[in-house]
Amino acid sequence: MATYLLEIGLEDMPAHVVTPSVNQLAQKAGKFLKEQHLDYGKITTYSTPRRLALEISDLAAKQADTEEDVKGPAKKIAQDAEGNWSKAAIGFTRGQGMTVDDIVFKNLKGVDYVYLHKATAGKPAADILPGLIDVVKGLTFPTRMKWGSYDFEYIRPIHWLVSLLDEAVVPMQILDIKAGRTTQGHRFLGQPVELHSATDYKEALRGQKVLVDAAERKALITKQINEIAAANHWEIALDANLLEEVNNLVEWPTAFAGRFDEKYLAIPEAVLITSMKDNQRYFYARDAQGKLVNAFIGVRNGNTEHLDNVIRGNVKVLTARLEDAAFFYAEDQKKSIADFVERLKTVSFHDKIGSMAEKMARVQTIAGLLADQVGLSEADKAKLLRAAGIYKFDLVTAMVGEFAELQGVMGEVYAKLAGEDPAVAQAIREHYQPISADGALPASLIGTLLAIADKLDSVMSFFAVDLIPTGSNDPYALRRQAYGIVRMIAAHHWAFNVPALQKQIVQALTAADQLSNLDWTKNQAAVSAFIGDRVAQFLSKGKIRHDILDAVAGSATVDVEAMIDAAALLTQHQDDADFKAVMEALGRVVRIADKNPTLEAVNPALFENSTEKALHDAVSKTKASYDAQPSEANYQALRALTPVITDYFTETMIMADNEQVRTNRLAELTGLATLIHQFGDITAVIVK
Repeated sequence: MATYLLEIGLEDMPAHVVTPSVNQLAQKAGKFLKEQHLDYGKITTYSTPRRLALEISDLAAKQADTEEDVKGPAKKIAQDAEGNWSKAAIGFTRGQGMTVDDIVFKNLKGVDYVYLHKATAGKPAADILPGLIDVVKGLTFPTRMKWGSYDFEYIRPIHWLVSLLDEAVVPMQILDIKAGRTTQGHRFLGQPVELHSATDYKEALRGQKVLVDAAERKALITKQINEIAAANHWEIALDANLLEEVNNLVEWPTAFAGRFDEKYLAIPEAVLITSMKDNQRYFYARDAQGKLVNAFIGVRNGNTEHLDNVIRGNVKVLTARLEDAAFFYAEDQKKSIADFVERLKTVSFHDKIGSMAEKMARVQTIAGLLADQVGLSEADKAKLLRAAGIYKFDLVTAMVGEFAELQGVMGEVYAKLAGEDPAVAQAIREHYQPISADGALPASLIGTLLAIADKLDSVMSFFAVDLIPTGSNDPYALRRQAYGIVRMIAAHHWAFNVPALQKQIVQALTAADQLSNLDWTKNQAAVSAFIGDRVAQFLSKGKIRHDILDAVAGSATVDVEAMIDAAALLTQHQDDADFKAVMEALGRVVRIADKNPTLEAVNPALFENSTEKALHDAVSKTKASYDAQPSEANYQALRALTPVITDYFTETMIMADNEQVRTNRLAELTGLATLIHQFGDITAVIVK
């Protein structure tokens, strides 16, 4: 068994790219080896900002020998009546690297076919491994660049390649870079090092001040930070994302502590944390009581030499940012929220839609409708409307102009300073949530309704001007916003009939003269379908069968909560002993009714047998107590109809010759189908 080392040496990569890229390299290399029938034991990944590397251990010396029987054309096609080989037979054997002399016939289901028995000797690993260069070239990255006069694109320019099978170089080349055994040490503390063997890699680079094991590097950073914190009696929140980012910015980490002037603690905590964590990649510190202290911990890509100069430089950079923040904070407090709201009239939401002030006015109207729909108290509705009337004001503050990532956060801070109700201030911060597919949802009811209103307005207004996402193109993040709406509705179990709500919104905007000359009606169906797709996406992340998902997605009306409840109920009963019988009976009703919908009233005088009366009475009774939304009671009611439906179809010919009788029976089934449709398109459910 051998060890193979592959290293791609690059200019410094963005930190967020390093880990996904080396994992992708390992996954694709493993797939390559499997496809090449080259056995191996383990793939170990190594990575730094300047390198992506794999160590493949217990690698087989050669491919496994393979034997297989390859099926060709039928004998009657392979030979003519005289037994001569046809072009089809000759071409088949040639394509397999064999001749017609190697053909044998095998009988398969009464027909003779041509077969070839192929025995292939495995090639040496050294002959296979150069093919990994295609894996290197095939890595995908969020951004790519060219360099020199080359057309080739990669995350960063490639400067060296190492390709070693034990002690031997495995040749491969990319552009003008030929693989060898020389790797590069730390940019400032190390030297190039020639590797004697693939297994020398990790320790040889340690000697050149490079820790290639990302887990080891992260553990060392954590240890150093904890030691500094303990020595100063600080509490450090080791944010996992920040730790991962810092880990992928350094090759030889050395943590250090710095202090800034206490006067800057008067700045809102969120600003201090953003300045340290997001802008400078520092870990902020708290005292034992949880109060932020005027200190930070950074991580240097180097050793302890001249560390005092490094600390002074970092403090100087941070102080400059905090000085700006203090100035912006003071300037913003010279203006009122009303001043900022007035300025929003000159800030464009989108040039085809209107200003940010116009958007806020629409959102306030939508929020009022939502408040009434969910039964919000008058006091809370007043707070919601106040929040909706000002919630974007911080976009024109000096602080958010400098620290864009603090939008919403500074809105809450400034709202509190201005004496706004805490619930209003909280909603201003929360309306951006969720900020990602799996991001945190607003914690407050008012914040949730404001977030839904804001996102719903965005979706509807962009659709109104035909700016509809296509393919992977979604520049305004409408998919994320619609998915956020679905998640919030699901969390609160609110009824959310999208077409009906759109109609109410358009009526309300018309009454308030807030249409902004946009046609809010032309793409309403597209909006409903768009949100319906997000419901399907939401359900697909749960343990929902694909056929049940298809059934729910086929609902005639996009009602978010109804679709979610229907999927849950069908899933809950999918293993029932009578699930097949229930779905078949209900599905038969739907197929006939949907093909021949009849809205006339059912006339009992036209019944010709007892099963018609039995079904009519049962359906009438079910309608009288049927819940407006999918429920367990509704499912059980439909389930109870199954034997009645079965008897009905056994005794009744729906498409009777008598037109009145036929129409009457179709009207009965149409009424029942309306109840069944509450659970989506039942005919999509697969039963065996």
